[in-house]
Formats: sequence, structure tokens, C-alpha cells
Amino acid sequence: MLTSSDISALMRADHGDAFSVLGMHQSAGAIWVNAVMPGAVQVNVLDRDTGALRATLTHCKVSEVFSGQIPGATERFDYLLEVTWKPAPDRTTPHVQVLEDAYRFPFVLQELDVWLLGEGSHQRPFECLGAHLTQKLGVDGVSFAVWAPNAKRVSVVGSFNQWDGRRHPMRLRRECGVWEIFIPGLMQGDIYKFEILGAKGAITLKADPYAFQSQMRPDNASLVYPLMPRRPMRADRAAANAFEAPMSIYEVHLGSWRKADGWRWLSYRELAESLVPYAKEMGFTHLELLPISEHPFDGSWGYQPLGLFSPTARFGTPEEFRDFVDAAHDAGLGVILDWVPAHFPSDAHGLAEFDGTHLYEYADPKEGFHQDWNTLIYNFGRTEVRNFLVGNALYWLERFGIDGLRVDAVASMLYRDYSRQEGQWIPNRHGGRENLEAIDFLRRMNFIVGTERPGAITLAEESTSFPGVSRPPSPDLQSGGLGFHYKWNMGWMHDTLQYASLDPVYRKHHQNQLTFGLMYAFSENFVLPLSHDEVVHGKKSMLDKMPGDPWQRFANLRALYGFMWGYPGKKLLFMGCELAQPTEWADTGSLPWHLEGQSAHQGVQRLVRDLNRVYQSTPALHQQDVKPGGFEWISHNDAAQSIVAFTRWGEDGSCAVVVCNFTPVPRHGYRLGMPQAGDWAETINSDLAIYGGSNMANGTLHTSALSAHHKLNSVMLTLPPLSTVILTKVAA
Repeated sequence: MLTSSDISALMRADHGDAFSVLGMHQSAGAIWVNAVMPGAVQVNVLDRDTGALRATLTHCKVSEVFSGQIPGATERFDYLLEVTWKPAPDRTTPHVQVLEDAYRFPFVLQELDVWLLGEGSHQRPFECLGAHLTQKLGVDGVSFAVWAPNAKRVSVVGSFNQWDGRRHPMRLRRECGVWEIFIPGLMQGDIYKFEILGAKGAITLKADPYAFQSQMRPDNASLVYPLMPRRPMRADRAAANAFEAPMSIYEVHLGSWRKADGWRWLSYRELAESLVPYAKEMGFTHLELLPISEHPFDGSWGYQPLGLFSPTARFGTPEEFRDFVDAAHDAGLGVILDWVPAHFPSDAHGLAEFDGTHLYEYADPKEGFHQDWNTLIYNFGRTEVRNFLVGNALYWLERFGIDGLRVDAVASMLYRDYSRQEGQWIPNRHGGRENLEAIDFLRRMNFIVGTERPGAITLAEESTSFPGVSRPPSPDLQSGGLGFHYKWNMGWMHDTLQYASLDPVYRKHHQNQLTFGLMYAFSENFVLPLSHDEVVHGKKSMLDKMPGDPWQRFANLRALYGFMWGYPGKKLLFMGCELAQPTEWADTGSLPWHLEGQSAHQGVQRLVRDLNRVYQSTPALHQQDVKPGGFEWISHNDAAQSIVAFTRWGEDGSCAVVVCNFTPVPRHGYRLGMPQAGDWAETINSDLAIYGGSNMANGTLHTSALSAHHKLNSVMLTLPPLSTVILTKVAA
């Protein structure tokens, strides 16, 4: 029987253990059924096998609770509830509905899941937490589970129960702090949230942290959606991620790459039909997408995500996103996702103070608040939070077949004093500035990705000199490197762009900006990034950074790209840079595709395509991108003429020579030492007329036995103005 205190607590929606009183219970040899049915006028209990009426429950006074003993019943039996609802305002007759009772179903979580979640070692918590279409006792429905250990009560609410938190309060599995319930009859597409009575007594509506689909902003509820089946790592994609493979990445913001009808976003399907073939035609090997996890604010470009398990609804459904990835793979392109474990926004429907306490974030703002972005910082020391993030990494890699994750803002995770003044940060347990918990998290994440998803890669955007970012950790994960496969070379990017923006007359005084990077070029496995961050917020477009008159600006840009593709390291170029976009990137618009019809812009686009083609087809330009044996200087001290020349070596002894002239003065009869005797052909000359240059070409060059640059053989060549020339050996 229900007590008056039970009834009051159920009506206030603060009963801490609704499963102990709702549903069917046996007491003193009698069988009782209790239900909360706001808006009902009568509730009958039916025998599920025969349909026979077994009892009419009593409507408890001044409440929405129905309770009653089942006459003649001494043992539990399967039952249904026949509910007669009050007439709707536009109707005169009541509505009768036969329902399964959520409180007659067993536990949602398996004991192994409970143990792993409680221990904090569940590698794939998304397989049991969140909302899952399933069957219980032969009945279709949805199982819900959410981690909220400090909540006083958690309910699932949605249109299916009039968003009434009294209808479906959940059961707490105290061993792991997870609330659970199976709600029969729910289907794919049903909208829901968790109504949480927090530790301090406040009631909040929270989206599901593990939702596989979310509403389109400004709405923010979660949608029931099936968990994607696992997708095996394709052998061709694993090979394309290897250190010795060519990797040329096209970084894309899906919302502004191209607009349909001049104003709307392209869908995932439309992007599969347009972006994928374009990137393939341009010779890129990988697409890197700015974050596509669901995010409330368009202007964050996805870097303030809340629905970490939901592909954003801006472009379609999760299934359509999976099809986009498949289309890229079928075209021979890898897909890398920008992934953001560094911070999350404080929107009320999100993770902030999720159960009334600082559950996902550090409690102290000196640890848990990013001043630069006004966002919260994950508590990396909490095992459940770490598993949430590691599980999310595996989710994208395993369930969508993603080839890699580029991890944003790693530097902000590594250092407790990141962008903070003295007194605004808390030292670690040793008194230092390193965030030891974040370091441990990154090592574990990379280790688990490496062992559970061999062939996939992780890439770090890390702007400091933290050692061993792309080196393996120790076997116990307590020391050594962080375990990333690649690191963005921010130093190279900064120095090279600063040099390229100088008037050529001053470049002779800054030759070290071109050469210094080779002092550390193989200390990490580097990616050379010309990313979205370099063409926004007043930094100017790539073309607009270049000095000189219009012809010189285009020539400078072409020479820069040639230098980049010849330099050791994998390549990354942000969308629009291949078009020599004259203005900064604007996320609300579209790339200026009309530039494809203008010869100078068309020339840069063609050069990027040809650079990708030559990079992929020339082993010397990619096989040893991350090995010191893949690079050798020919000339690095000709600062007076702003010329650099170097050799790139393949693993089989093949080589390519890269020569750059960063002045607008052509150098005729320039003698260059060559690594091997024989005939050499121009495979790239950024000054050719087809690229918009002055067409000073060399054709095939023949070495002579005259020493130069400490080489026994040399050639005489013409170095066009503001150009990069790549030479490869002609087979005998």
C-alpha cells in the first residue's frame, strides 16, 4: 500500500525511489498496483495474457495517483493499464488508452555495465547510457540511462508524457550513480529531456549527454535515434593514414563551403555529391571537417559543442552523415573530424551543473572556466568524465568510420595557467603549471584509440613546445609522450606566414624564418597547417597577406604554396585558400566560387591541384615526411637573393629538389648543386603561364661535373620571380 508520504512525494516529484512504490508489488500475500497518471479519470488493470479486467484502481484523493489491490491475486502477473483520460477541450468524450506500465520492467543496465561504469573503466559508455531502442519482456520501447549521481530525482520527460516529470521518474543504480528506466511504446524520433531535481533542490531540464540525435537550434531537446552499427576500419583508409603515405588535407566548414540557392546550407547528401568530388578532383587525400557535433551557436563554428554524440541537425540526420563519410571513402578520401574535449558551453540545457553539482566541470573557476571563450572545462581527473570523452572518440571512429580526430586547443588542456594571470590558476599537486589530469586523459585516449581502432589517427593542435606530443607514452601511461600520431606545426605556420607577408626587399634580413623550422622539423610528426584560424579575425586572407602589386601578390602566394608542398610534413589547407580568396573567410556566407572564372584565381587553384598530384606521385615528397632522412639542405644561406633550395629523399633513394626564389627578380644562370647526376625535369614551376605566371620555364636540365653547394654535380637554371620550382630525376 502507498503511504500518504509516498503519495505526497510522488505528486511533488521528489520521491527518491519511485520504483519501490510504482508498478506491481507484493505485500503480506496481496498484490498491489500503483500508478501516477495526471489527467486520468480511471485506471484499470488488465491481464496481459487474456485481456480480462483484474481491478479498477482507486483514485487517491487530491492527487494524480491511482492505487489498488488485485482481488484474488497472490502472485505477480503480466498486466496492462487501461487509462481513461479527461476529454480534451475540443472533445466531449474521454479518450481510452491501453498502456504498458514502465514500472513492470526489469533493470536496464547489465551488471557488467554497472560495474564498469562504477569503476570508471567502461570504454564505450554510449552503448548503455543515453536512449536505446530495444525490447524488454518482448515489448518494444526505449531504455534510458543517465549519469547523475548527486540528483535527488531524475525523470524522462517529453511530448509522450506531456513533459510531466511525475510520469516517468527513474531508478537509481547507486553502485554507479546512473538513473535508468525502460519506457515501452516509444519510437525513433520521439523527443525527450531529463528533468533533474538537483542536489540543491533546483529542477532543470537537461538534454541527454549521450543523445545520438538532437533538435535543430534554437530547440535543444534530444531525439530517440538508433545506435549506428560498428563499421570496420577499411584497409585502404588505414594505409592512407600511415606516416609514409601522402596526406594533403582540405579543411572545411560545412556551413559555408557552398550555399544552395544562394542562401541555405547544403545537406550531408548534397555535400556528398559536390564537396567530395571537388576535393577528389583537387587532389586532396583527406577532408577535415570543423566540428559537426551538435552546438547551440552557429558563430562558434562548432567549437562550443554540447551534443558530442549528435551529428549536427543543420545538415541532416546521423544516417545521412554516415552516408557522406561512405561517399568520401568510396572516392578515396579520408574524413577527419575536429574534436573538442577542451571545453564546453554553459548553456542551461547542457552539461553545466548537470545534477546540481559540478559534475562534468571543475568546481573552482580557476580550474573550470575558460576566460578566453567563456566556457567550462571538463574535470579530466574524474574517471566518468574521462570515459565520457574517450567513449566519444571511439564512437565517431567506430560507428561512422571516421579516419581520424583532430583535437582542438590541446595547449589549453595541458597547462593550468593557460591564458591566466598570476593568482588566477591553481598549481598541480607538485606545485607546477601542467594539468596532470589532462595529460593522463590524452595519453589514455590516444592509447585506447590506437589499440581499439588501429589505423585511425589523432592530430593535435598544440602551439607550445610541450615535449613528445606525437610520441608514444610509456607502457604504464605514466610518462613519455602524449601518443598523438601527428601535431600541427604552429611554429612553421607562424614563421612562414610572417616571412611571406614581408616586402621582398626586407626578406634577406629574415631568412632564418624560412630555415629555423628545420631545427625541430622531425622532433614531432608534423602537419603544416594553413587553417581557418589564419584567415579570420583581422588576420586577412592568404592572398591579402601577400605584399606587392596584384601580380606579385598572386606570385607570392603561389611560391608560398610551392614551398609548403615541398617542405617536410603533411599538408593542410583551409577551404577558399585554393581559390586565392581576396577577403577573410565569413562563416555566414559562401566561398566566392565566381573566382573560378577569373584567370589569376583559376591559376592558383590549378597550382594547388597540381601540387597535390605531384606530392602524391613523387615518393620523395611524402615517404619520409616525418623522418630526418627525408630532408637535406642544398642552400639555406643565400639570404642576399632570398633563395632556399633543398632535397627531399624517398625511402628507395629517389629524390626531388625544391628551389624557391622569394624576390620579384628573376635569377638567370643560377648554378645549383644537385644530389645526383643526370637529367632533371620540372614537375612544378609556380611561374608557368597556366598558373598566371610569367612563364619562365626550364624544361629538362642536364647536370655537369661542376661542383656547387658542396655537391659534385650542378645545373644552370633560371629561377623565375617569386616562384617555387620542383625538379625530379628523369629515369635513364
